[in-house]
Amino acid sequence: MDNAAKRLLVPLAIANLVVNIGIVVTGGAVRLTGSGLGCPTWPRCTDESYVPHGELGMHGAIEFGNRLLTFAVAAVALLTFLAAWRSGDRRARLLALLVGLYIPAQAVIGGITVLTDLNPWVVSLHFLSSMVIIGLCVVLLDHLRGPVRTAAAPRARQLAWGAFALGWVVLYLGTVVTGSGPHSGDLDSRRTGLDPQVMSHVHAWVVYALVAVTLALVVVAVRGGHRHLLHATLALLAVEVAQGVIGFVQYFNDLPEWLVLLHMLGAALTAAVIAWVVLAARARRPSRAGRPGGAGRPGRLSGAAQPQISASTATATNSSER
Repeated sequence: MDNAAKRLLVPLAIANLVVNIGIVVTGGAVRLTGSGLGCPTWPRCTDESYVPHGELGMHGAIEFGNRLLTFAVAAVALLTFLAAWRSGDRRARLLALLVGLYIPAQAVIGGITVLTDLNPWVVSLHFLSSMVIIGLCVVLLDHLRGPVRTAAAPRARQLAWGAFALGWVVLYLGTVVTGSGPHSGDLDSRRTGLDPQVMSHVHAWVVYALVAVTLALVVVAVRGGHRHLLHATLALLAVEVAQGVIGFVQYFNDLPEWLVLLHMLGAALTAAVIAWVVLAARARRPSRAGRPGGAGRPGRLSGAAQPQISASTATATNSSER
């Protein structure tokens, strides 16, 4: 085990989460500035060059800059995996590897969005893939520094999974609303053909369902004394309220770009918090020396520890009998 790598692993895991949320925001800026096809092909920027030329103007620079940020995100993911590998933590290795592998896959999906002229359904997949990466980053962080906790009651766990599922439906429908309205990323990009007003109402009704489940989970967490789950659920409720306010304001003000960008940041935070809620409803055992998140079921002694305790108990019993 490399102690230096172990110390670096948590800061790198935090950086991993931050940069993956950040690139969602910069990707949104590309779309909102109409720069989605600033580099009209992929993996090159033009048929002749990997970098933009002057004729592509500001749109080319914006799109190319976002492509360069992918390398920064990949670098953080690689450093996180190397630190996880040297730490000796097998679960951290797996999670860091999954994040690292997902990033090039996400880059390929991004390339397909360009090659399909920003097809809204492919753009939706591109966005949701980023949400998966963010969720994995949260799982890694919880594994590394999450508090020791017991499992929540069955009803609380069911509500947590319900909030998680509804959260993903909300994220997906948000991409459908976006794909049906303006801000396509390029003036010539096609839309889904769905009525954006109708889809906005469908999206809103699912949001109401998510808020209802979240409020129910707050009540259950308070009654059951599930402190860690309560913290995560209150964070989710705060994000939902903020997203709701932003959503209504942007809807009644013709979708100003800066509010849409804030809404995209909120979507990324939603993906992070719904993952946190599910994790907070599950048990997390204390790490054993040299083996973070070691084997054995929560709340049960490992097989090696049981004979020692049995022997100690027998010795104490014999002494008292004497």
